[in-house]
Amino acid sequence: MLKGKTALVTGSTSGIGLGIAKALARQGANIVLNGFGDIEGPKAEIAPLGVKVAYHGADMSKAADIEDMMKYAAAQFGRVDILVNNAGIQHVARIEDFPVERWDAVLAINLTSAFHTTRLALPAMRAADNGKGWGRIINVASVHGLVASAEKSAYVAAKHGIVGLTKVTALENATSGVTCNAICPGWVLTPLVQKQVDAKAAALGLSNEEAKKLLLGEKEPSLQFTTPDELGELAVFFCSPAANNVRGVAWNMDGGWAAQ
Repeated sequence: MLKGKTALVTGSTSGIGLGIAKALARQGANIVLNGFGDIEGPKAEIAPLGVKVAYHGADMSKAADIEDMMKYAAAQFGRVDILVNNAGIQHVARIEDFPVERWDAVLAINLTSAFHTTRLALPAMRAADNGKGWGRIINVASVHGLVASAEKSAYVAAKHGIVGLTKVTALENATSGVTCNAICPGWVLTPLVQKQVDAKAAALGLSNEEAKKLLLGEKEPSLQFTTPDELGELAVFFCSPAANNVRGVAWNMDGGWAAQ
């Protein structure tokens, strides 16, 4: 379905970002990966899918790095057709104890980076298809873009901001072939969340499975994790003709979290 298209996925060397990149690659999209850590492993997972894979190690807190990444993607593949803003970090503390530098970092990576990638991707998207425009901007928000949790002020503020940016981007491009939507996951068993499970198990003397149920039981009625593959398939839907008129939604995959 996406053969000949190019998808840039930020924060895609593991977890949710890699799951989305693989789902788009299975539909034929060439992939630009971004993130820290091991890059050969993710490349090796995508290469057998028969698409081209590139990588740029932009620090998503730095506007100049982001500009360089967008130029690199255009040089490699012509333009970015599908932009997935997934890069994110977390810090947990009460507001009065929240380190100012951590607030600034969370807002820069989780919110401001998506503004920069979006503003740089839009001109080519709007010019595509002989000026009618074609593009898909998918912002990975969180259930915390819809509801709040204590001690997550910066993350909740950034994710609410991403949902707002999604709506504005959708409205400004509503008469074109460029759409913008947000995905709002609940708990996803990424390496980062697994560390939280491990810490809870160690602190309370529980098995790993008991710790998972305890973590899920605090917020997620389904008592099951959403998977990166499931999130990837939702991203594929947003790129499909069936979603041509899906614009500005914040689509939660949260096991009923926000329904409470």
